[in-house]
Amino acid sequence: MSNKTDSNLYTILFAIGMVVVVGALLAFVASSLRPKIDENRRIEKQQNILYAMGVNENDESSAIFVSDNKVGEEFSKYITSQLVITNGTDAKEDDQAYLIDVKKEQQNAKDGKERQLPLFVGEKDGKTYYIAPIRGKGLWDAVWGYVAMNNNMVVQGAYFDHAAETAGLGSNIKERFFMDDFIGENLLNASGSFVGIAISKSNGDPLNKDKNDNEVDAIAGATITGDGVAAMIKSELKLYVPYFQTLKNK
Repeated sequence: MSNKTDSNLYTILFAIGMVVVVGALLAFVASSLRPKIDENRRIEKQQNILYAMGVNENDESSAIFVSDNKVGEEFSKYITSQLVITNGTDAKEDDQAYLIDVKKEQQNAKDGKERQLPLFVGEKDGKTYYIAPIRGKGLWDAVWGYVAMNNNMVVQGAYFDHAAETAGLGSNIKERFFMDDFIGENLLNASGSFVGIAISKSNGDPLNKDKNDNEVDAIAGATITGDGVAAMIKSELKLYVPYFQTLKNK
């Protein structure tokens, strides 16, 4: 007599049972961890925004965020308003704007839907900062960042990060020596038109003293990643130009 556990039916039912049990366990774990995941996402985004406007714990060369236990307080202190921009110039306040998924909004635009553009307004040392989140494509995967500007679209600070750029090459977009080069760079050209910031291998200003040339020095061995960052800055920040034009008219 054959053992019932050797039958095909038993194998199929056992496999279905395991799938159900494992699926239920994974759903339970995901549900249990959701609050922690959401909290970590909040902390990370607030740290990125603050970093771009110069609120951080940097030392001489390293990029260091405001610590997790202080970020909520610092965010409330320095970020005076969160805006959601639609139709180029329509801006409404939304204290949850930092949770807007830029990747999802990019897809909405591709699908012909209205795209929401988050913009964070900060005040520090008597200066006003406008911080925009941006997202693009590097060599291997996504790159993203936050760029702080004044009302003339001059960069006041930036933070960049990546999903899978090459270690020691493209991954250096999140290093101080690269990010700090953007401070003071103009996104507009001399005639006031938006041109973005190129990342150039042929840049004749390696010390980055010329802030009106609309370019910074490239990272050696990371041409495609640099091109991706430059394309991201140009395509994403151009969307904010109509709103910044309204600031000049106030």
